[in-house]
Parts: sequence; C-alpha cells; structure tokens
Amino acid sequence: MPSTTPQPAFVLIRPQMGENIGAAARAMWNFGLDRMRITAPRDGWPNQKAVAMASGAGRLLDEAQLFDTTAAALADCHYTYATTARPRELTKPVLTPEEAMADAAARIARGEKVAVMFGPERAGLENDDVAQANAIISVPVNPQFASLNLGQCVLLTAYEWQRCQGAGLREAFGQPDLAETIEVQKLAEHYEDTLSEAGFFYPAHKAESMKLNLRNLWSRMPMTSHDVRMLHGMMRQMVRWRDRS
Repeated sequence: MPSTTPQPAFVLIRPQMGENIGAAARAMWNFGLDRMRITAPRDGWPNQKAVAMASGAGRLLDEAQLFDTTAAALADCHYTYATTARPRELTKPVLTPEEAMADAAARIARGEKVAVMFGPERAGLENDDVAQANAIISVPVNPQFASLNLGQCVLLTAYEWQRCQGAGLREAFGQPDLAETIEVQKLAEHYEDTLSEAGFFYPAHKAESMKLNLRNLWSRMPMTSHDVRMLHGMMRQMVRWRDRS
C-alpha cells in the first residue's frame, strides 16, 4: 500500500518507454514519494522493462494507478502543475520546481490533493493536457538545450519536494472547500455545451481554439465547490430566462 505521508501524485502522461517509467519510479522513491499515476502507456502495462529499471522501487509500479485519459487521472485533484520546457500561448502561473513544490506543500497542508504532470518523452505535454493544469513548472535550464528526459524531470521535482519538507507542511485551519478537478471539468462541459447551443463558438474554424481557451480559464481559477455550484446555477437560470422570453 502507498504510504500515508501527505504528498503530491506524480502523473506520467502517455509515457513511451518502460525504462523511463522505471527511472521515474526510482527517482520518486529516492525522495520518499510513492503516489504514481500512469496514463495510457504506449507499450502497455505492466511492463517488465520498467520493473528492471526501477531497481528496488518496483513497489511503486505495482501500486501505480492506471488511467485512460489525462482528465481521469486528475479527476480527484484540487490543483495540478504541468511540467513543460516549451513556451505556451496558454496563460498560467509559471514556477520553478522549487517554487512549485513549496506551493504544493502549503496546499497539501491545507488538505488539498495535488498532482504534477510529466509529458511523454518525444514531445512533452500537449496543449490539451496543459489546459487542464492550474500552473506550469519550468526548469531554468540552458535555453539552447532545454530537453530533459522523464526520469531527470521527475528527479528534479521530487528533490525539491523533499527540500521543502519541514518548511511547507504546516497545519492549517479554516481553509475553503476547494473544488476537485472533476467538478471543474463538469462545469466546463456545462458551459461549453450551453454556449455551443447558443452559437457562441463562431466562426467554426476558431471553435476549438475558443474552447481550449475557455477550459484554460476554468483551470486558472481557484474555485471552491460552492463557487462551482453557483456558476452552474447562474447558467441554468440564464437558460430558463431565455426559454421564458
């Protein structure tokens, strides 16, 4: 069973090589992290090459949670960081690993569930993945050679998590009931479906970009469950008002 120590979940999005999954598990366990989630591994699961590379951290692979989609892997989380080295047109807070893990520690101390996403080896996270995150982790590396492999990126982030322990995990009281990711996803779907019916996504060739920007907007907002219910209610009331007109 995973440890009961408060910690972020490390989510490997569509990893390609078993060896890199094993290296990620080893890097996590070096710093006491054991909450691994894996989304749609290219070479299937379980993977013997991952077990061989894990070298003593095989328990993480045995207990790893497997998901089909990014949305499913993040559904129970309140706040998610996306690791990426590429410039993005999506507006989000950009943090170093040190800043991100200090922030994660404070959030976890308040009772939030936190995840860190790591992209596939060839090209990293796609915009659709990053749109579901609340903030970006960017490692300050050589701009002429910014590529990190999966194991390296996991190691850096796990190391910064370990460094911030003692400074970041403090008891907190009276914190808001932050919405889980699945609540925000359902809210986004409600607005997207209703706005589509109203003809908001026009012209047609810009519709997908508009929807992506809207999903990115929702993920940037630190909403409580009460906020989500209120926004659902606002949209339902506007539809009722339209239908009465």
